[in-house]
Amino acid sequence: MAGSATRPRRADAERSIAAILDAAVELLGERPDASMEEIAGAAGVSRQTVYAHYSSREALLDAVSERAIAQAVAAIDAAEPERGPPAEALERLVAASWQTLERHARLLESMRAHRTAEEHDFHAPILARLERLIRRGRRAGVFDRKQPITWLLATVLALSHAAAGEVGAGRMKPEAAGAALNHSILRVLGADSHIR
Repeated sequence: MAGSATRPRRADAERSIAAILDAAVELLGERPDASMEEIAGAAGVSRQTVYAHYSSREALLDAVSERAIAQAVAAIDAAEPERGPPAEALERLVAASWQTLERHARLLESMRAHRTAEEHDFHAPILARLERLIRRGRRAGVFDRKQPITWLLATVLALSHAAAGEVGAGRMKPEAAGAALNHSILRVLGADSHIR
């Protein structure tokens, strides 16, 4: 009996958490100063429920950031960057990560300003996958070997933030920014000539 009572409570809590995070992404993307009470209203839960899961606004922003990274990693893994020619795998990786980044583009700057983790550490799961692909592409003679890998990773990260920033500021449409990001990363890695 106790086990069956626990499962519905856990399912309810998971639904509440998902609703809160979805509402936070939407509302904070439109108005970065939105209050916890407004986020609760948009999520269809009480303010107390939000605080039961997230003790502060900072804790909520951390959770939004962590979920965005987890979604990006899942999308990248689903794109199988270890499969096929490296340049084509790179295009799939960039497209997969852009799907998540574009959804959070409007929130990106406020999340970056709040975050205490160093940028490279925060993106470590994504950068690790990219680094493996860059090394594979270099072994295959597809990617340029002149630049240090740490520089390439930092450049890809900066380009990704620039694309999200352009979308967030309304200067580019998501499709155009995604295409520009893909083209720029291929150029940076010296892989553009390997794409048909």
